[in-house]
Amino acid sequence: MNPLHFPKIYLASQSPRRAELLKQIGVPFEVVLPHDAAAAERLEIPLPDENPVDYVQRVCLAKAQMMQAQIANNPKFADRVHPILCADTTVVFDNRILGKPEDAEHAAQMLRMLSGNTHEVYTAVALASTRGIEQALARSMVRFHPLSESDIQAYIASGEPFGKAGAYAIQGYGACWVAHLSGSFSAVKGLPIFEVAQMLRHLAQPNT
Repeated sequence: MNPLHFPKIYLASQSPRRAELLKQIGVPFEVVLPHDAAAAERLEIPLPDENPVDYVQRVCLAKAQMMQAQIANNPKFADRVHPILCADTTVVFDNRILGKPEDAEHAAQMLRMLSGNTHEVYTAVALASTRGIEQALARSMVRFHPLSESDIQAYIASGEPFGKAGAYAIQGYGACWVAHLSGSFSAVKGLPIFEVAQMLRHLAQPNT
């Protein structure tokens, strides 16, 4: 029996990693995605001179607000009011935001940057409920082992870098390159479990 008694939530993400992490700690959830996927993607475009911390928090909050409005305006959710969880992860090297690679060469460029170096991973979370929107941010430092060009090309050929911020997945083959991690493994994977658990436990307490 789960000792934490988490409330049911809506997960505003199609990431299987985030779903897996919620299941790991026994959070009951239902996946709800934005009707306008293109609008959600546009939120991820960095603003001019936007620093990485501001960027990841802005994107996460904007997604939470978008989903909050979408659910509030949909009659089918009228009798199913649950908190909405959004998250966004960004990889940062030398204060440069490394998003999802556009193609194989873009992925190779990012992996060459990360090779033998330490980079930052920021994961922002937002929990929207009738009490408002609570936010949290997890920062982790990841050091990559030096990669040979054949390592990079073989990894790209696996297909794993695509659709991943920074062109790697720590829960997959990318774990082979991580020499050291300081911070939260689950946050690098896509969802900071400690912060999410604290937010949900706080939400379950009476509002005083």
